[in-house]
Amino acid sequence: MIQFGREITGDLITALRREWLVTNGIGGYAMGTISGARTRRYHGLLIAAASPPAGRALMLAGLDVWVTIGRARYPLVTHDWAAGVVLPDGYRHLESFRLDGNIPTFTYAVGDVQVVQRIWMQHGRNTTYLTYTYARGRQPIGLELTPLCTHRDHHGITAGGGAGAPSVHELTGGVEVVMAPEALPLRLYANTGEIVLGHEWWWAFQLDQETRRGLSDQEDLFAAATINAALPPGATFCLVATAEQALPPHWKDALQAERDRQAALLETSAAAVGADAPAWVRQLVLAADQFIVDRPIENGVGKSVIGGYPWFSDWGRDTMIALPGLTLATGRPEVTAAVLRTFARFVDQGMLPNRFPGTSDAPDYNTVDATLWYFVALHYYLDAQNDNALAAELYPALVDIIDWHVKGTRYKIKVDPEDHLLYAGEPGVQLTWMDAKIGDWVVTPRIGKPVEINALWYNALRIIASMAARLGRDADAARYEAMARAVQDSFNLRFWCGKYLYDVIDTPDGDDMTLRPNQLMVVALPYALLDYQKAKAVVEVCACSLVTSMGVRTLDPAASGYVGQHAGSPRQRDSAYHQGTVWSWLIGPFVSAHYKVYNDAGQAFSYLRPLIDHLSDAGLGTISEVFDGDPPHTPSGAIAQAWSVAEALRVWCELRDGLGAQ
Repeated sequence: MIQFGREITGDLITALRREWLVTNGIGGYAMGTISGARTRRYHGLLIAAASPPAGRALMLAGLDVWVTIGRARYPLVTHDWAAGVVLPDGYRHLESFRLDGNIPTFTYAVGDVQVVQRIWMQHGRNTTYLTYTYARGRQPIGLELTPLCTHRDHHGITAGGGAGAPSVHELTGGVEVVMAPEALPLRLYANTGEIVLGHEWWWAFQLDQETRRGLSDQEDLFAAATINAALPPGATFCLVATAEQALPPHWKDALQAERDRQAALLETSAAAVGADAPAWVRQLVLAADQFIVDRPIENGVGKSVIGGYPWFSDWGRDTMIALPGLTLATGRPEVTAAVLRTFARFVDQGMLPNRFPGTSDAPDYNTVDATLWYFVALHYYLDAQNDNALAAELYPALVDIIDWHVKGTRYKIKVDPEDHLLYAGEPGVQLTWMDAKIGDWVVTPRIGKPVEINALWYNALRIIASMAARLGRDADAARYEAMARAVQDSFNLRFWCGKYLYDVIDTPDGDDMTLRPNQLMVVALPYALLDYQKAKAVVEVCACSLVTSMGVRTLDPAASGYVGQHAGSPRQRDSAYHQGTVWSWLIGPFVSAHYKVYNDAGQAFSYLRPLIDHLSDAGLGTISEVFDGDPPHTPSGAIAQAWSVAEALRVWCELRDGLGAQ
């Protein structure tokens, strides 16, 4: 589905804008632009997860690659330098780029010589394969590669020189690079050619995306060796970069294994997305798999979800919102169950973690909604699987969660006995998904009774009541149903402001009627709180003022605090994050709400359709985290976001039968 010719690859600006991503299922990844130039500190060919799925370290940042044809030498790489020059300009020889499944494939052409490059990772291992196949030509060619190495946290920047010089040692068929005594060794293996050890720093690479983000934007890299290989027509050169001690499998076996794995994912998804699902759906099925990772738990390995690439770890809120789309919509309910079991182990004082810090430190619990989204994810799973064994296993934890919310837990999260609604928040913390914080400034504090939190609370009560009935606990079921009815009565009495729903009530400053998209959850969630006319009004006001081609704005453009661009320094971006910035994941709740109100699958799908075109922009084959609030809604944030991909898949499955009927 994703394929470009020279109209894109030959234009440096458009080629720099488009980024590829491959992952390994344990938190490691590789990513870059199709031009070959690095524009982010996160761009590299091996970012290894030293403590899966965390501890991510950039080890192989790039390759300097040249092809020799006769006596002439041509670059197959592009570098951007702090001196303001782009040299060499290998993108000019890039004839085409495509995603072969999820394998980035570059075709370079110089005269009649054609060289095809592929990049993929071994699933479950911190190992990247790069192959160069001499696909067309008559005479032998030469290939020269210089690995550009480092060893740093993937959020950091490398400054060359200093104490503790890197060490480089020969291996059988390769070279080992140790950047510092405490660093993981990087092992590089070549299937052919002569390796000449090096020991040279290359200075001042420019990282333009970091400039735009207002962060340090220059990096030095270590040239550890030079590999020279002669290739006859039809031959393939392979370089394997690994942080593993074991020798990697042969590249042919590794490539076939990855292709087979991706084919199996598509075959597994066919029943859920449709055997004749369009190409964009199949591409998103592969994208969904990139977020699913292993997470070690006591006495075994569980499953979790990376919130987004390149900078997110696994977050409770993102995981639970994304889980139905990433797993159930792709025909992988066993992964859903594994994630639910994994997170149940970390419930504390009736709360799920908001974030795993990525170290041995304790998880962060500063969230009010992750725990409630857990109920929704479980509801979708039980609706699809009718798994009474899992329901019985998790039921005690859910009862404990409800009890903690009634009596009160962290951050003043507690049911108000006067109106049965859920209150949350205290100064200095951000508990809802609108969680931007700059220093001590919480941009959207939403202290009080947020609209979507109480919709989630109502749904949690209805879901646990249904589970109790399923398990034969009739007294429990009756009690939770009574609690839910009390919430519904108060909700309709207190949240309706005459034309739509308050965003938060009982804030320190009174009731907040700012027009935001959070009210969409009230209509989209499994158990409805509103009558038809009120639900229709919510959908209409959001459609008129908040919906865009790429998702839903976080604030009405008519509001005084609206910010139309998500750009600039960290402070500028964070202050815009939920003040007008478009979030693509919100198109899911909007489409679901629209479909419930109008029962027109075609009209509902029309709001999702523009994101199909977006798969060929920014993060290729996936969906960006956010977009500017103002047209043309330029993509921003993470290039691949779990809940963005998940919600597109979830609503596709929701609409599929209706679209077929139409």
